[in-house]
Amino acid sequence: MTFDNLGFYTLAGAAMSPRDLIQETLDGERLGLGWSFISERFNVKEAATLSGAVGAVSTTLQIATAATNHNTRHPLVTAGYATTMHRLTGGRFTLGLGRGIAPMMKAIGLKPATTAQLEDFAGLMRRLWHGETIVGHDGPAGSWPFLRLDATFDEDVPLGITAFGENTLRLAGRAFDQVVLHTFFEDETLVRCVRTVKEEAERVGRDPDAVKVWSCLATIGDHLPEPVQLKKTVGRMATYLQAYGDLMVSTNGWDPAALARFRADPFVAGYQGAIDQTATTEELEHVATLIPQEWLAPAAIGSPARCVEVIQRQLDLGADGVILHGAAPAELEPIVDAWAAHV
Repeated sequence: MTFDNLGFYTLAGAAMSPRDLIQETLDGERLGLGWSFISERFNVKEAATLSGAVGAVSTTLQIATAATNHNTRHPLVTAGYATTMHRLTGGRFTLGLGRGIAPMMKAIGLKPATTAQLEDFAGLMRRLWHGETIVGHDGPAGSWPFLRLDATFDEDVPLGITAFGENTLRLAGRAFDQVVLHTFFEDETLVRCVRTVKEEAERVGRDPDAVKVWSCLATIGDHLPEPVQLKKTVGRMATYLQAYGDLMVSTNGWDPAALARFRADPFVAGYQGAIDQTATTEELEHVATLIPQEWLAPAAIGSPARCVEVIQRQLDLGADGVILHGAAPAELEPIVDAWAAHV
């Protein structure tokens, strides 16, 4: 049995070794998970390499980057990478883009990605995959005198995007094939995001059902050791708040004063790096006192039966699929078994 509406992130969080991906891929297929999502960090999680590895050791998994960036590679390199993956996997690959974390992009000398750039870039990819020769392109994504992969190409490579705000959600509806939402979204936020994507697709004459919306649901079973649960809940949320806390708070309608208190804490203010990567259990226990419990509630936490209830609710609220986020397939096994019994 394969669950086409369930996925996982390979090498979730701070991976110790990229080779862990191989066993995770085998475990994911064995359990019947339908999708493997690949996030990118500029260390040992380079997306193209990881994509090829998943493609090489899998036979049924759909593979998607969620996400890589449009401005870290030349468009011909990205288009060629996607076409290679498309053919390597027999059509199981989706090129997923994202804006990136603004402070990091600025630090490494890249300008923040705009909606216009992402839309322009998506159009370039589709044209190149269908064999076009593009001469003298000068658009929001950049200027290039000559772009062509192969005049014989006629490839329909799906495009995905990660999204928070309304502009990106609407962009997904009119120009992409799937959208991955963020973790810890309130029910109301999920419903609003799905509605925004589908309405925009319909407005521009697309079939709204053809644009798949993924809920990214933190899934942490109570069979895991408590320090691991703490890292995957409190640690992960703390890292999100470090990186883009204002966006998390405004998107969900949370109290900004709570975010200000979190940031003002001496431990948080002085912490170097991502909290979920290196904080000790004792430090995470302190951080837990700074994060409102209701902010951690939009997650599948507890027994397998309880996790299944929350997964089903995401679908009932309108999501087309659910990414069981933050855990390797082996850690998800009791929950996936319970899901199999549920469906």
